[in-house]
Amino acid sequence: MNDLEIQAAFLQQLPEDRRQIECAWNALRASTDWNETERMAMIQVTHRLAGVALTVGYSRMGNAARQVENYLKQSADPDRSACEKLVADLFVEVEAQAHDGSSAYEQPAAQSLKNIPSLQDARSTSVVYLADDDRVLVEILASQLRHFGYAIRAFTRLDDLRAALRREIPTAILMDITFPEGEMAGIEAIGDLQMEYHNQLPVFFLSARDDVSTRLHAIRIGGKHYFVKPVDIGDLVDALDKVIVAVEPEQFRVLIIDDSEIQAKVNATHLKRAGILARITTNPLEALRILEEFLPDLLLLDLYMPECTGLELAQVIRQIKAFVSLPIVYLSAETDREKQLIAVGLGGDDFLTKPIKPDHLISAVTSRIGRYRQLRALMLCDSLTGLYNHTSIRERLGQELTRAIREHRPLAMAMIDLDHFKQVNDTYGHATGDRVLKALTHILTRRLRHSDVIGRYGGEEFVIVLPNTTEEAAYQVVDELRKAFSLVRHSSEGKEFNVTFSCGVAVFPRQQTAAALSEAADRALYVAKRQGRNQVVVAE
Repeated sequence: MNDLEIQAAFLQQLPEDRRQIECAWNALRASTDWNETERMAMIQVTHRLAGVALTVGYSRMGNAARQVENYLKQSADPDRSACEKLVADLFVEVEAQAHDGSSAYEQPAAQSLKNIPSLQDARSTSVVYLADDDRVLVEILASQLRHFGYAIRAFTRLDDLRAALRREIPTAILMDITFPEGEMAGIEAIGDLQMEYHNQLPVFFLSARDDVSTRLHAIRIGGKHYFVKPVDIGDLVDALDKVIVAVEPEQFRVLIIDDSEIQAKVNATHLKRAGILARITTNPLEALRILEEFLPDLLLLDLYMPECTGLELAQVIRQIKAFVSLPIVYLSAETDREKQLIAVGLGGDDFLTKPIKPDHLISAVTSRIGRYRQLRALMLCDSLTGLYNHTSIRERLGQELTRAIREHRPLAMAMIDLDHFKQVNDTYGHATGDRVLKALTHILTRRLRHSDVIGRYGGEEFVIVLPNTTEEAAYQVVDELRKAFSLVRHSSEGKEFNVTFSCGVAVFPRQQTAAALSEAADRALYVAKRQGRNQVVVAE
């Protein structure tokens, strides 16, 4: 929603907000002893209006609603005449805005958003330029990198590289140093290009030279890495993937639960403009279903809602193992510090007070998610490959199966095992074996979808969970991965070798449970091994 849409939505909702406040106020006045239930209902509707009005810039109305809310909170038996005056003032402000919303609308929040850069505008590409005058080396290296899912543009002439850069800036440039123009022509060309492109070119130098002087020249003109030929493909892909991750960070995901749809949409708009994926719901009773489906990095939760309070919902969520560590941030117009501390003590991690400036909201959300992802990675991921560990991949399989059952969609599971991997460790050493495992990791993460779930099951075994994938599609995808990996050249002490893998595939709905999927995929993997390895077998 843009600023005008937010304003229009608020004004459209305003008559209904007024009706609810009027109904609650009439019910409260009719009760002889200011019934607690009616008093809390009035507090809730004024609290809601205060939060939304202050957020979208209607400060006079928001402050009037907050005065009513705070006055009713102060005492179970407040002075009726004083309360009548506050409510009357609130209705005056509501009527004024309803008839002339545009003139009263202030834009502090919307204005501050204009200077927030959008992460979605960042360059996002996997194109790599390879410049080397050795045509044979170019062909070999380009072929190897393509197995990992990179789009390679190869150049043997510096002029062709310059022309290509005018059309497209790649993810990385793999640059030789020596060309027919001179022994340092590659470095000199990059130096000129860096000046032209404001030092924004991500350059990796490849050279037969290993002297300190040449390395210093490469660093001084902005070289990110320096590889001595012959280049180890695993080390090169490691470095490239770090650049890709920096360019294409996985979007932060935030679930907003607020009974005010306008309030939720406003906050979602702020987050989306900062490149954060935000989903909203106004019904807290849908929270668990959406949490399992959306898997957010953070929950932004209103404190006061009709169906249940934010405190109650946070306690329910904390009882579920999968969401014990999920950051929960309360966003409410509640200003009582004691109540804020109580809220944080009952399952919350932080408390933000409405209205909140967009940059403050974004800062609070991103810092929380950053720490959450770091801690989550330590707990859930394998230290060598960065993939899900054994326990985590089993949990994710269960989650994806639950979703597949609910949405009536297929699901495939693939279990991969490297062939004769013990011989690799025995012949070339465990360090080389680790590089082979990481090479397979790179192929899986580069060539599979973001929605696919990948884990290291243990040792040389890997598991892939493929949502919304049929048996035929799963076989085709995994077999293409098998072929690509079998063509990767690994090296150790000047010797090159290839490694293959075998795979078993099982699918839902043929197998109905996570345990059945795992057992069927394992049996199919055993058949693939028995039939000669380096093949994919689908479980019956």
